[in-house]
Amino acid sequence: MPSRTRGGLLAVLAGGTAFAALYGAHPAADRPPVTAPAPAPAPAPALVPGPGRSACADGTPIVIAHRGASALRPEHTLLAYDLAIGTGADYIECDLVSTRDHVLVARHENELSQTTDVALHPEFAARRTTKVVNGHPRTGWFTEDFTLAELRTLRARERCPGQRPGSAAYDGLDRIPTLDEIVRLAQRRGAGLHIETKIPSYFASIGLPLEEPLLATLARYGWDDATDPVFIQSFETGNLRKLHAMTRLRLIQFVADAGAPYDLVAAGDPRTYDDMVTPAGLREIARYADGVGVVTRRVVPRGPHGRSLPPTSLVTDAHAAGLLVHVSTVRAQNGRLPAEYRRGDRRDPRYRSLPGDAAGWLDRLCRLGVDGIFADDPGVARAGLDLARATHPAAVRPTGAGGGVTRAAGAGGGATRTAGAAVTRDVGIGVTGMGTSGTGTSGTRADEDPLKRDGSLRRRADTITA
Repeated sequence: MPSRTRGGLLAVLAGGTAFAALYGAHPAADRPPVTAPAPAPAPAPALVPGPGRSACADGTPIVIAHRGASALRPEHTLLAYDLAIGTGADYIECDLVSTRDHVLVARHENELSQTTDVALHPEFAARRTTKVVNGHPRTGWFTEDFTLAELRTLRARERCPGQRPGSAAYDGLDRIPTLDEIVRLAQRRGAGLHIETKIPSYFASIGLPLEEPLLATLARYGWDDATDPVFIQSFETGNLRKLHAMTRLRLIQFVADAGAPYDLVAAGDPRTYDDMVTPAGLREIARYADGVGVVTRRVVPRGPHGRSLPPTSLVTDAHAAGLLVHVSTVRAQNGRLPAEYRRGDRRDPRYRSLPGDAAGWLDRLCRLGVDGIFADDPGVARAGLDLARATHPAAVRPTGAGGGVTRAAGAGGGATRTAGAAVTRDVGIGVTGMGTSGTGTSGTRADEDPLKRDGSLRRRADTITA
């Protein structure tokens, strides 16, 4: 990460002032130029370590860009992913859904109206429909009703323009990326991928399973082993069990803050997410996965006034079961932080959207021993963790201490998966390709003039979800 940018972020985190000057909305003249898609690199003959991607070799949690730099650019675009890597993300998260012709593309969900300009395309008006997806009715336009060529005519938009006007300034500049394009970008920039298979039961039910094309695409680029910088995550359990039998890539069982995995509900299984984070539940997860992804409140609950309660034993219990712990989602705004990390005048109408003490919150999570942190602004997370490490070096727990997951730097070894036992991970991760970190452009941009926006046709969604 460039020293000037990191220094500026550290100053922001230390001083608690607004960081819009670093990443503010750019006028159209300052927007990135349109570029042609980059050709796919030939697979390298051997794994080459990505620069600066030791993935917790020093005990510091990895930074996972939540849908890219989603606080600053429209989510799940190459613009967002590229900025995320440039500002310090170790991994970029991409949620994958399928097109009608079975191509995997990045969207937070298969419904398109909130994150694209599909409503402005009269040629697709008749495709607006209502479907039941994982037991819930949804109305809109769905990726599985479009071919990739048709999706390429759409342009990405900010999902929460009221909260992210700076990101909305980039509406129309990028299109929906394919998994191939995302892998090429990650390898070119020396980053890893944290991939979520979205609603896998639903896609399997309509003849578009996600697992086979996902693994085939990653294998084409040389990523097929536990030493590669790839995690595959899901809120469901069945597809992770299926993937466990198909690949040695690392798997993460996501655990929501309430409810139960849809595949368990559909099968009549009474287990809930709460059951899954008990010591026994975590040992069961260790039979097919390498880690858990949880909301931060499962690690540090909050009381009725938003103040932190004593931490749970989840991190310790997960490490004892041989599981990594990745937490989601760290955001810098007061309204997204525990009450004791909020800063500024509560009477200010902007109070909830102003930055608080994100560094202090990150420091606490680091001290609790989490292995990865999802962040909407990976630059803030990177700077906050760097500040925590510099201020309290002894507080950064070597991952694996006290019977948890052991991570050894260096090459070779891979991952051993044993039911209920501690799992030894080798994080000498490899990245095939060029691996130039912090420089260059992301590759694909919109290949035609963006369509005019019409706010009256845009479906507003001003509630950011995890």
